[in-house]
Amino acid sequence: QVKLEESGGDLVQAGGSLRLSCAASGRTFGNYGWAWFRQAPGKEREFVAAIKPSGASTRYADSVKGRFTISGDRAKNTVYLQMNNLKPDDTAVYYCASGRTISSSMTDGSAYDSWGQGTQVTVSS
Repeated sequence: QVKLEESGGDLVQAGGSLRLSCAASGRTFGNYGWAWFRQAPGKEREFVAAIKPSGASTRYADSVKGRFTISGDRAKNTVYLQMNNLKPDDTAVYYCASGRTISSSMTDGSAYDSWGQGTQVTVSS
């Protein structure tokens, strides 16, 4: 059974930084694609960042490019999302996801078959 557990969400001021973690059990980091999505109140879920199984390729939403970095630790079977220069528009519940993705499906939520419960990120102005 696959379990993804996010942590690291918090209340932070605009301009601040946070690092989200997604600890995976029942699934090996190197064999699957991983991603972060987010959902703000009253809005649809949106893609944030993704990393290929090899870890060699990443993809980012335009709104976070240059501010967020996705990475993985094979030894810890954990995926991270480093978020810098946070803005109030980044406020959302952030979800970790995993699945057998290919390059064309990295940003598509339907390509991921396992999801975490989410962690709240709130950015105050």
